[in-house]
Amino acid sequence: MFTPEQIARFSELDYIIYNYVTKHANEVVYMRIRELAEEVHVSPPTILRFCRKVGCDGFSEFKTKLKLYLQQNERSFITNAQDTLTEFFERTLKIDYQQTIREAAAAIARADNVIFVGSGSSGILAEYGSRYFSALKKFSVYIKDPFFPIYGHYFNNCVVIALSVSGETSYTLSQVHRFKEKGSTIISITNRKHCSLANMSDYNLTYYVNTEFVEQTNITTQIPVIYLLESLAKEMYRMLNKPT
Repeated sequence: MFTPEQIARFSELDYIIYNYVTKHANEVVYMRIRELAEEVHVSPPTILRFCRKVGCDGFSEFKTKLKLYLQQNERSFITNAQDTLTEFFERTLKIDYQQTIREAAAAIARADNVIFVGSGSSGILAEYGSRYFSALKKFSVYIKDPFFPIYGHYFNNCVVIALSVSGETSYTLSQVHRFKEKGSTIISITNRKHCSLANMSDYNLTYYVNTEFVEQTNITTQIPVIYLLESLAKEMYRMLNKPT
């Protein structure tokens, strides 16, 4: 309902209104402007100025947006985990991942350095991916810090495996851009094909599951990412240990 940019511009009186609205949202949607003004001990014009600061023409529009926001949160629906897993594997049978996996695994096998990047839940899986690849004798590291310094002489013959559900996470895109400038090969795993991260990558694996949110938190399943990471790692291991 309120963006960080809007909150940063609040005055002391705005914060009083903001704190009351966030604690009593279900009551505010039925109040008149004068009633809210009396509750927070400010004037009606102060309420109107607050509404304009958060992108509303007036108090009526503010209440409408607040009501829609509350309804959206009430409708949060969590997909059954078994249904999600079944859906993914059914789709997997229809998509030929193997060629892309073989090509990406070959690039990893040739690389001197493998670096995983991601943030949020994707950052946790970046850590898992680096651990799994290292267990299969390809030493890997992960970066979850979006401000981690990147210098070219550290990343000769480097493969970067970038993880992002949306493929539009600004921190991840910024890191991948810096690696790409240094000549790294980029492999991405995303939930959709048409996204910035996929377009920046040399190889992309897309898993296509329903995106899920609880309020502002992305809870989209990460099961397909684990499947694809392990498939990549095992294919790479077979290549590295193929009899000559």
